[in-house]
Amino acid sequence: MENEIQLISDGDGLAVIGKAADVERFLLSEGLPSKDLGLQRLTSAAGTAASVAQARSEIATESGRWVKLTPQSAQLVRKHGLRRSSKTGLSTGVVKGSQGRIGGFVDIVKGPRTLLTNPAVLAGAAKIMAQVAMQQSMDEITDYLATIDEKVDDVLRAQKDAVLARMIGVGFVIEEAMTIREKRGRVDEVTWSKVHAAPATIAETQAYALRQLDALAEKMERKTKIGDLATTAGEAESAVREWLAVLARCFQLQDAIAVLELDRVLDASPEELDGHRLGLRAARQDRVELISRCTERLVARMNAAADTANAQVLLHPAKSPAVVRSSNHVVTGIHDFHERLGIESGRPSWEARRWADAATEARDKALETGAKGVDAARSLGNEALGRAGSVKAKLSSGIAERTRRRRGGEEEHGGKAE
Repeated sequence: MENEIQLISDGDGLAVIGKAADVERFLLSEGLPSKDLGLQRLTSAAGTAASVAQARSEIATESGRWVKLTPQSAQLVRKHGLRRSSKTGLSTGVVKGSQGRIGGFVDIVKGPRTLLTNPAVLAGAAKIMAQVAMQQSMDEITDYLATIDEKVDDVLRAQKDAVLARMIGVGFVIEEAMTIREKRGRVDEVTWSKVHAAPATIAETQAYALRQLDALAEKMERKTKIGDLATTAGEAESAVREWLAVLARCFQLQDAIAVLELDRVLDASPEELDGHRLGLRAARQDRVELISRCTERLVARMNAAADTANAQVLLHPAKSPAVVRSSNHVVTGIHDFHERLGIESGRPSWEARRWADAATEARDKALETGAKGVDAARSLGNEALGRAGSVKAKLSSGIAERTRRRRGGEEEHGGKAE
């Protein structure tokens, strides 16, 4: 079928498969950046039976590109109405066009020569997509480590802890296995035997790093004096950066292990490939959520410290801004780390209150309070004067009455005397 493009989405990326010219035209029309899918690896997934010989032949003539799912590319999935399978977790479909233009959606069951109708090929394509997504994440983490001007190996070597020392060794072994995989195109039993125990060491190191970040959050929470907060927040700046680097390296190596693992399952138990891929994805999401909860707790403590510092800037005009600056550095660093792992998070930035601004605000509040006091005093004074006037009037009236009665009495006595 001319100008036929086959689409597969696994929730992390989109595979675009078809003739090279059609794939390129389709991606250009949608304005999407992409990278090579490595479709030639699908030949091992197609099997060797005569029934799949045609699929293997078609794979050899097809081109495949991978697009990372972003809001823009996710809209493309909705636009073409891809249908999701509850069994595989994949959304698939075919689009076609004529005369060089890609057009409307075509139901996949109507495509007589679609690769997507072969379960083994579809499972293999999903495996490759997962591997490409993980390798993309690994590359982004490498860039992240470069941007923070810290080589993770330098950070790890600076630590004296045996857990981190083992992590370095595991990293060397995994990198060696990835090199062999790249050269051979598969992961055999010998290669896998070198790395199969690595996940335990990586998990131990990850747990250690998370405990260090938790300890920093608890330490910040215990400090109430601005001087102590300034010292602890300053120490946290470099410490958090280092432990985030360790976590990033853990995540990078865990993705590498998953890439190797998928190849190993395909080689040893291809019928289990779909289930294993879904299991790895769920486990990865669990790790993301665990890291997110820990780092968000630290963000909350740093923001609370900045709030406390701003509230006391009048009493501590030098140390309060230092707390805010350190808090901003830590929170910004965590936000950048979240972006590399695909964690959504806000990026609040506290501005250190200037002493003069705080003093002006305090003065205004004092004047406002004073004005209210004067008004209250004036009101009370007027009320008191009113009461005093009333009493005075009553007293004057009483005295006048008594005076008249007394004079009246005297006149009576005077008259009888005469």
